[in-house]
Amino acid sequence: MSDVADFPYFALSEDHRELQAVLRELCTEKIAPHAAEVDETGEFPRASYEALRASDFHAPHIPEEYGGVGADALATCLVIEEVARACASSSLIPAVNKLGTLPLVLGGGEELKKKYLTPVAAGEAMFSYGLSEREAGSDTASMRTRAVRDGDDWILNGQKSWITNAGESRFYTVLAVTDPDGRRGRNIGAFVVEAGDPGFGWGAKERKLGIKGSPTRELHLDNVRLPGDRLVGKPDEGLQLALRTLDHTRVTIGAQAVGIAQGALDHAVAYVKERKQFGKHLAEFQGLQFMLADMAMAVESARQMVYAAAARSERDDADLGFFGAAAKCYASDVAMRVTVDAVQLLGGAGYVSDHPVERMMRDAKITQIYEGTNQIQRLVMARALLK
Repeated sequence: MSDVADFPYFALSEDHRELQAVLRELCTEKIAPHAAEVDETGEFPRASYEALRASDFHAPHIPEEYGGVGADALATCLVIEEVARACASSSLIPAVNKLGTLPLVLGGGEELKKKYLTPVAAGEAMFSYGLSEREAGSDTASMRTRAVRDGDDWILNGQKSWITNAGESRFYTVLAVTDPDGRRGRNIGAFVVEAGDPGFGWGAKERKLGIKGSPTRELHLDNVRLPGDRLVGKPDEGLQLALRTLDHTRVTIGAQAVGIAQGALDHAVAYVKERKQFGKHLAEFQGLQFMLADMAMAVESARQMVYAAAARSERDDADLGFFGAAAKCYASDVAMRVTVDAVQLLGGAGYVSDHPVERMMRDAKITQIYEGTNQIQRLVMARALLK
């Protein structure tokens, strides 16, 4: 843990503020108008994807040498936060593109990076991440998917569960056991699987509480033969790459949670300023003012924690594991609490889909679960403190 004097910068630069303003306008005009329909139909937010691609916000983290804009970690969080403020499902486009590609960025060879990062940066493909399985969620090291070497190739068999944007993405980072007799956690490799690979497919879309516009499916691998150059790094370092990836991308889930919470707070404030009861606007009642103050205080605290973690992510600080877990855990708990309070402030109106806060409440819940449940985040933090 760093000394207080070493606490990192996280103030927004002028460039960051300009980016935020551009994003706010884009999301208001091109993404928010489709959010309710996306939630109702469960269809992938195609209009959002096109708007993000046209503005180079679909995968802003990809370095310039591969055709990306090379956004820093804080700028990437700003993208995800602003999109989530309008539509949580749409915010998973840049978030999952980062999740899927980051193992390559962290541990892939140059040819692998050029081959797969370039089309994602160009908006020609999306990239998903296959780590969890039916019986290996929090306990990732107990995965059963196998990768068997056959000459220069690898043959993969198994399944992956809860894969975000599966069926829409063209590329997938898939973790598989490469040595069943090897040391637990040091016997797993990471591989790039393409949608067209023979034997690779996905199941039906899961029916979910929220983020309905982002498809979640199982991946199925039936004797999928991959050339050796699809291995990311070494055959025994896949899980380490996966966990390093999560240290960084948990910060982006924190940003998503902040965006959802801010969207709910914005709508609640507008509603209580307009709605009248007992001859007064709801905003004039002190009890409701206190609720709004607590909501805003929590959102801003979460935002500052996410931005501080993003600064550490950019520098790849040694204590990123603690701060990434803390940002994700705290921000997602705030998102759940703030969206529930927003529904309460709107009363009966908050409980129906005419207003977006009930959608935001449903969307917020997943931020406490994916990329490691908040119980797991607390374990990560505690272990960092006690190490």
